[in-house]
Amino acid sequence: MDSMFGSMNLPDDLKNMTLEQLEEAALEMREYMIKTVADNGGHLAASLGVVELALALHSSYNSPTDRIIWDVGHQSYPHKLLTGRWKHFSTLRQFEGLCGFPKPSESAHDPFMTGHSSTSISAALGLAQARDYNGDHYKVIAVIGDGALTGGMSFEALNHAGHIKANIMVILNDNKMSISSNVGSMSAYLGRIRSDPKYSRLKNDFEAFVSRIPLVGERALNYAERIKGGLKYLIVPGMIFEELGFTYFGPIDGHDLKAIKTILKQADQMKGPVLVHVVTEKGKGYRYAEQSPEIFHGIGPFDLNNGLQKKKKSASYTEIFGQTLTRLSRENPKITAITAAMTSGTGLRSFAKEFPDRFYDVGIAEQHAVTMSGALAAGGMQPVVAIYSTFLQRAYDQILHDVCMQNLPVVFAVDRAGITGEDGETHQGLFDLSFLRNIPNFSIMAPANENELQHMLYTALNYSNGPVALRYPRDKVEGVDLEEPQELPWGRGELLKEGHDLVLIAAGTVVNQAFQAAERLFWQGVNAAVINARFVKPLDEELIVTWARKCGRVITVEENVLSGGFGSGILELLEKAGLLIPVKRLGVNDCFVEHGSRAKLLSHYNLDAEGIYNEALAFTENKAVKDQR
Repeated sequence: MDSMFGSMNLPDDLKNMTLEQLEEAALEMREYMIKTVADNGGHLAASLGVVELALALHSSYNSPTDRIIWDVGHQSYPHKLLTGRWKHFSTLRQFEGLCGFPKPSESAHDPFMTGHSSTSISAALGLAQARDYNGDHYKVIAVIGDGALTGGMSFEALNHAGHIKANIMVILNDNKMSISSNVGSMSAYLGRIRSDPKYSRLKNDFEAFVSRIPLVGERALNYAERIKGGLKYLIVPGMIFEELGFTYFGPIDGHDLKAIKTILKQADQMKGPVLVHVVTEKGKGYRYAEQSPEIFHGIGPFDLNNGLQKKKKSASYTEIFGQTLTRLSRENPKITAITAAMTSGTGLRSFAKEFPDRFYDVGIAEQHAVTMSGALAAGGMQPVVAIYSTFLQRAYDQILHDVCMQNLPVVFAVDRAGITGEDGETHQGLFDLSFLRNIPNFSIMAPANENELQHMLYTALNYSNGPVALRYPRDKVEGVDLEEPQELPWGRGELLKEGHDLVLIAAGTVVNQAFQAAERLFWQGVNAAVINARFVKPLDEELIVTWARKCGRVITVEENVLSGGFGSGILELLEKAGLLIPVKRLGVNDCFVEHGSRAKLLSHYNLDAEGIYNEALAFTENKAVKDQR
């Protein structure tokens, strides 16, 4: 794409641009982002909202010497465009292309990887302390959204930063429309007063004067402080940040470049922690994103002319989960649903609308969501907590202590399990089998298709002996006919195909890939049995051991890291049964999986039908040759 930025040295040359040129740049950046996300998919609405903020920051500070940390990273596209990645931005979220989130290995302008929410202030504080210890003098700035600020970790960091009076700047990017009435001349006036050294000097002189008054000096000073504090609570916004030790500026219009640059200059004059509150509009500059910011938060490729996704969206596992839960809840008044700021993402919008008194969106607070779910179960309800696999990691202690140790019947709907695709390392759900399987009292199910997902949810809600997890992928469904939800035999797998040369044992949607591989193997003289495990814990010992003994060779298939996962469970089971036979485990080795399409990554890690076929053929080659002789 031809650009005014084509021959520029970014971000340094931004400092020589006039305000009018920066505003022209904002238009071009929005055009490029919209086109790229229309082609590749991505997180568009939040990034469109921070174009002016990114321009103001990079024209005011000296990245990468000054450190700018973007939380969650959904809003980092303008930052990427302004830091030497303009020419490669069209590869965004593509395999071996630019990552959709800040990534230090991609650019020196990304000082810290931020893919999970609410971490930026903690990271900024750590960088600032390292700076001070080493005697350096660069700026440290954390840009955090109002949604990310609901995460408890952000308040822990604010509290600590205020306590030690750290020299950091936090920019609160507030894109909630309810705040807009606070933007105006009074806020700007208060910001100017707060940064005016005459105000600080007058305040100090007044306190010194009153304290010198005989007898009543201390009492008068206390009265003065009380009056001052009361007035601040009445007229100054952001007092919660002031109480945490931050100097507060704002709120200001986050699309007014001049206003942002002015306030940044004023804030730089202050010592200690500073919070700048900017109000932005999600989707700014693209009317379809402005009208539907939630849809354009994360969207697949779409038509620029009408904002509609190019491919007709097939039903997803997430949608089947939401529909089934809503349906079952009509008959069961004890069912409650809990999510952590992912109502639509976890398929719970219809449930929330139909059962508002039984639905809880707790914000970005996975730890709270899990403990609250445990307490709901202890109180006689049937809680279903829906959280993405990658975010469930944040509540590990609560799962272990507050649910499993008490053996409470909580159902965990683990969405986005396995390879999730273009969001990359920070969002792949490849660890949940390993970190859940080792916890006592916990059961884990993995459906091979949407019909099994229905049955498993029904089964989990009818199981009262402890917590259960259902893990399913970010993917379209297999297209099987849906049956009436029914209870599955607890802890039992399913034999899909008999064989005698080896047995393929798979869990989750890779079951279908394993079955296709087995059909291809047959024509190569390899007769493979196929087992749909259904349960990762407890395993169907009788079924698995019987067919492992018959076939003499086992291949396990899972969308999870191999260490401690499903295959490890099969090895433990075979060892317990005293079976010493060859076992090949297919999954993800000891690495973090990069971004790319789900299909591409499944192929890359030999977890599609072709990959399983090739691995199985090589595994059985010597045995097949021997049998033919």
